[in-house]
Amino acid sequence: MGDTHNVRLEPVGIEFEVDEDETILDGAFRQGLMLMHGCKEGQCAACKSFLMDGEVDMDRYSTFALPDYEQEEGWTLLCKAHAVSDLEIELINYDEEILRSGIAIQTLSTRVEAIEELTRDIRRLVLRPVNGSVMDFHPGQYVDVRIPGADEHRSFSMANTPSEGGVLEFMIKLYPGGRFSGLLADGALNVGDELEVRGPYGVFTLRESSDRPLLFIGGGAGMAPILSLVRALAERNSSRPAVFYYGARGEKDLFHLAELAALGETLPGFRFVPALSEPEPTGSFEGETGLITEVVDRGHSDLDDVDAYLCGPPPMVDAAIALLTARGVPESRIHFDKFTTTADTEESSRV
Repeated sequence: MGDTHNVRLEPVGIEFEVDEDETILDGAFRQGLMLMHGCKEGQCAACKSFLMDGEVDMDRYSTFALPDYEQEEGWTLLCKAHAVSDLEIELINYDEEILRSGIAIQTLSTRVEAIEELTRDIRRLVLRPVNGSVMDFHPGQYVDVRIPGADEHRSFSMANTPSEGGVLEFMIKLYPGGRFSGLLADGALNVGDELEVRGPYGVFTLRESSDRPLLFIGGGAGMAPILSLVRALAERNSSRPAVFYYGARGEKDLFHLAELAALGETLPGFRFVPALSEPEPTGSFEGETGLITEVVDRGHSDLDDVDAYLCGPPPMVDAAIALLTARGVPESRIHFDKFTTTADTEESSRV
């Protein structure tokens, strides 16, 4: 361990200590402070902040996230910055409610309890912590799963809620050549195998202070964190109005329809609206068709008074953000989790 330094966050006035050997972001996570972040790899700029006082050393990062001229002006990436003195940092992108509701990061050993096929390219993976351990998390968060035999990890959102017996449930999209998803596709990962997980991470969580209607828009494996949020609403018998628009290519890409229909009966204000962008002419699907943003645009007349939660591939999320802002939704009410892919393996990551 190296020397420790004090970090003060403005304008929220929060102080905590970090070790020189850890990044500022990791130091905050360790103490249960959930700073805004995305990839945690110096690629996305979600944790970009302004260094008001003090000095940091930087690990390698992308100059697309932090151009040289911005670093010279005082900007830094908290996921790559190591304190070498006491620091005062101005947070630019933050939500004080979420910041103070963080859960201290844990590293746990888990055992594979189930692997199931949900669609042709999405698998359900269930992990149970061993030795009686339990990972607490907020619905909508994710963990890093270590790739067996490697120092790499992949990030996956939980689809369940913390109340479901201590297990962690994931919906994982298969990618050709994927370092982790390939283990599911090839049968190299089996029930009983052990996996290391670290977390929880993520700020894709419900803002409890709001009572505005909820608008969920998802696609592909982006079903997972949204389903976690909806399941949590059902556990609390929430009466908050909520609509979940889910986009898929064809009818064979839809799943969990029975549970989502049942949630509509449990939650009086909840509707699930699936939509197909490439419906088969001879198929039996009788629901909405077209891009999911088109379906939302023509089916939701009061978008200006919602809290929106978007999760899925970046093109879908970007299109949804453009639609919502054009329809009058403030950026502060739009929360999103982009499921990107790593450059070397085309496998799920985050921005």
